[in-house]
Amino acid sequence: MSEQSVDSEDKPVRAAVVTGGAQGIGRAVVAALLHEGYSVALIDQDEEAVVELVSRVPSSRLMAIVGDCADEAAVAELTAGAAHRFGGISVAVHNAGIAANGPLETLSLADWRRVIDVNLTGAFLLARAAAPWLRRNRGSIVNIASTRALMSEANTEAYSASKGGIVALTHALTVSLGPEVRANCVSPGWIETGAHQKRAAVRPVRHSEADRAQHPVGRVGTPEDIAHAVLFLADPTNGFVTGQNLVIDGGMTRKMIYAEEETQ
Repeated sequence: MSEQSVDSEDKPVRAAVVTGGAQGIGRAVVAALLHEGYSVALIDQDEEAVVELVSRVPSSRLMAIVGDCADEAAVAELTAGAAHRFGGISVAVHNAGIAANGPLETLSLADWRRVIDVNLTGAFLLARAAAPWLRRNRGSIVNIASTRALMSEANTEAYSASKGGIVALTHALTVSLGPEVRANCVSPGWIETGAHQKRAAVRPVRHSEADRAQHPVGRVGTPEDIAHAVLFLADPTNGFVTGQNLVIDGGMTRKMIYAEEETQ
């Protein structure tokens, strides 16, 4: 495959690859990138969601494949296809993530490995496959971690470990790929994705006053909140920002919460 880039025509490459891009936060990231003029190639293992997204966004700047981001061959297909179609890659966003929450004693090794494979190994595979193109275009990696990398609920060992690994992987990539490539991650807090699923999975969004009050900003987050952060980190004009974990949680992890004693 030819590796000709539009750099040869003195035009900057504005092309992104996104894992888990058909639903939830990933879908909002894809929409935001397209709105900002990027061409986007996405991979998602949910074929129904991919078909729906492509039918809703009929753009020549959108490429979508059905596949598993933990599969080395599928990630290679994604990056090679994007580079061939769009002339290169300037942004790589690893967003795909799954959970297998439950009591530690019943967490199977297979479930543990699957969560690590998708959430953490997927980030490694994408960075490795995209690196030559990102180096050429002085591009940017943005990984989606989680506030679970910093704090935990019970029975989230696999998910929390994978997200903590993403934070560490990101700062390692910063050092290994700099100065040509910047690497950052975003740690979302409570993000409501119920309305950003495929039609068969859309669920009504209902938040109590208590839900909202947990956040100093007074609301639960939206996928667009995370997409805006991705755009900021991807933007080459923010070239002095690298190796960072940007927490987007409405201030929730900064609020000390004490259980109040009941008045007798």
